[in-house]
Amino acid sequence: MVTGPHVVTLPSGEQVAALGQGTWYLGDDPRRRADEIAALRLGLDLGLSVVDTAEMYGDGASEELVGEAVAGRRDEVFLVDKVLPHHATRAGTVRACQESLRRLRTDRIDLYLLHWRGRVPLAETLAGFADLVDAGAIRYWGVSNLDRDDMEQLYGLPGGDAVATDQVLYNLTRRGPEYDLLPWCGEHRVPVMAYSPIEQGRLLGEPGLTEVARRHGATPAQVALAWVLHRDATIAIPKAADPEHVRENAAARDLALTADDLETLDASFPPPRRPQPLEML
Repeated sequence: MVTGPHVVTLPSGEQVAALGQGTWYLGDDPRRRADEIAALRLGLDLGLSVVDTAEMYGDGASEELVGEAVAGRRDEVFLVDKVLPHHATRAGTVRACQESLRRLRTDRIDLYLLHWRGRVPLAETLAGFADLVDAGAIRYWGVSNLDRDDMEQLYGLPGGDAVATDQVLYNLTRRGPEYDLLPWCGEHRVPVMAYSPIEQGRLLGEPGLTEVARRHGATPAQVALAWVLHRDATIAIPKAADPEHVRENAAARDLALTADDLETLDASFPPPRRPQPLEML
């Protein structure tokens, strides 16, 4: 059980760390492998226990890296993985999960997500998830990159109200979900998981962000993460490829943004005033 102020409660009542670790592009370069494994292990030491990966990342290379990094520490990790849409038939979801478990060197995935919506009916994917829950291969299931209309359809399916999260692109430059998706998730007590919470570094030179960082003696990346974390029921999963970057991310948990800070950030990154299509990277 994760304790302390920086937690998010899942629909099951289980609490998980609000700040985790993403692994997109980790495992791609063998020359960086030692640093990437060290970064993931340090993250666990610092309580960044939600580790997110996917079968798509490096065609399984990220999963293999994660498996090596968490070896001997599996019980410390809340492990998140994703199935590709073209694998997401009932039988295909089970096969894909089994392959991911093999690469991860574990017998279970804590949270298994549909990576994005494809042509396979959601009901088929849910049947695969149910089979995996029954077999003990996954503990919870969720989705990624589903907008409000998709979530409403999902929620209306038999068993669809067991969805444990919607993982979406959400950061200061991608605030569209605030208009309707985040309120819907809040109403239905579905936590949101924010991927690319610092827009892969592209937003860090923006003057309003640097101004707030200067006020706190923090880095712009820490402010961007603190902004995501200040929302209730939101989990951020930034990637960090080296230990120094992990320490920087972890320190964002201690940054308390003021009302003035939030006004400054709103002026630089205005909230949406109308519905916007959900963006993806």
